[in-house]
Amino acid sequence: MSKKTTLPRAIIATDGYKLDHRRQYPTGTTYVESNITPRSSRNGDDSMVFFGLQAFLRRWMMEEFDEFFAADVDEVCAAYAERVNTYLGPNQIGTAHIRALHTLGYVPLEFRALPEGTRVPLRVPALVVANTRPEFFWLVNYIETLLSAELWLSCTSASTADRYRTILDEAAKKTGGDAAFVPFQAHDFSMRGMANIEAASISGAAHLLSFVGTDTLPALDYVEKYYAEEESTRETELVGASVAATEHSVMCAGGADDELATFERLLDLYPAGIVSVVSDTWDLWRVLTEFLPQLRDRVLARDGKLVIRPDSGDPADILCGDPTAPAGSPQRRGVIQMLWDVFGGSVNSAGFRELDPHIGAIYGDSITLERCADIVNRLAADGFASTNVVFGVGSYTYQYVTRDTYGLAMKATYAVVDGVGRDLFKDPVTDSGMKRSARGRVAVREVSGVLTLFDEQDAAGVADSLIAPVWRDGEFVANPEAFSEVRRRLADQRNRL
Repeated sequence: MSKKTTLPRAIIATDGYKLDHRRQYPTGTTYVESNITPRSSRNGDDSMVFFGLQAFLRRWMMEEFDEFFAADVDEVCAAYAERVNTYLGPNQIGTAHIRALHTLGYVPLEFRALPEGTRVPLRVPALVVANTRPEFFWLVNYIETLLSAELWLSCTSASTADRYRTILDEAAKKTGGDAAFVPFQAHDFSMRGMANIEAASISGAAHLLSFVGTDTLPALDYVEKYYAEEESTRETELVGASVAATEHSVMCAGGADDELATFERLLDLYPAGIVSVVSDTWDLWRVLTEFLPQLRDRVLARDGKLVIRPDSGDPADILCGDPTAPAGSPQRRGVIQMLWDVFGGSVNSAGFRELDPHIGAIYGDSITLERCADIVNRLAADGFASTNVVFGVGSYTYQYVTRDTYGLAMKATYAVVDGVGRDLFKDPVTDSGMKRSARGRVAVREVSGVLTLFDEQDAAGVADSLIAPVWRDGEFVANPEAFSEVRRRLADQRNRL
């Protein structure tokens, strides 16, 4: 029995309704230009961080399409026809356009974009896509679904991480915390709660634009593969890192009656460096009031830090103290105050208390931007620097989002039909205005330091744009960027505020 040909993913990764759009465009269509724009924000942002295009181009427009071009064209066309006819019923879509693309041997598209790591204002395009050969006008919006599916998560997670970084930078500055610690202060715990490992890799790489703390190992492979660092940069810039840490299974295996011995064994196992120990498997308050005082001298003698990790309850009340708990109780004092009571610390130049460097805390359950801000504000009110705690940022942050978090959409705004350019736009009378698109060809320029959209542009206007060519006809026309470059670009924008 002959093996059935599997359709290359690149050619079938689209919405089914797009399969016959090639025939639906007006006869004589030779050019289509579309752009991707963040149209709105559900979280009050006025901009979105643009990230993920280089990875998309390398993976899909090159790696995945290479599989299509390498496959036997007759087998691919037969499989395509079978899929379409089974899916839509007998129709006239045909396979001539698929065969022509295969014969061409490269993807005849041009991608023009703002630099990755740019904070793109709402309703300003980040990316423009157009065909480079007239017979492949249909391919521009054929890839819309794929492009949107790949970019919305990377842009959204990059924007979310940027907001965390802004909160933590500002809190550290206010409370005199060590600015060099902030890149480690939001640690990516999200992988197990993401849609799949692929989504975790994309989102995890976006997190690393603003932080270096991560337990999402595949994100490092993603960065290395699609945003390769120069050899010299690899030696000097940390992309991502983590520490030795326990989980509940480790603590449970040690037994509830001998949890102190488990702590002692862990301190023996890790005589130096950072070790994080989940501490609420049974009784967090017993750990803080009974075990840690007994271990105080050992902890302070270590060449490293013991990090206490609560994992349940209200994060702000656990860390900062529950104001409704009995006066003087551990619950009323909270984790940070209890650690100060046992280990002490110092008062920094801004007048805020910092725990002894041998002890710390991390909270990684149900952290949100709002809770993060609340916790550092409550710590400051109690006289503690914000850098006394690390936040484990998980899928509660990175999975509770959608493409509509920033209203990210790809829309055609210009076409050439019978040699005449046509400005395309949508402006639904039933809409609030959010779905109103730009008209015609677009450009983006700075006006008083703000990226601003200019539409209905002629060729000269398009050329005078910050949306610059990145990739054309199967290869990059601008040098691919290292991850460190994208990271620094975003950091520079934060630092200017």
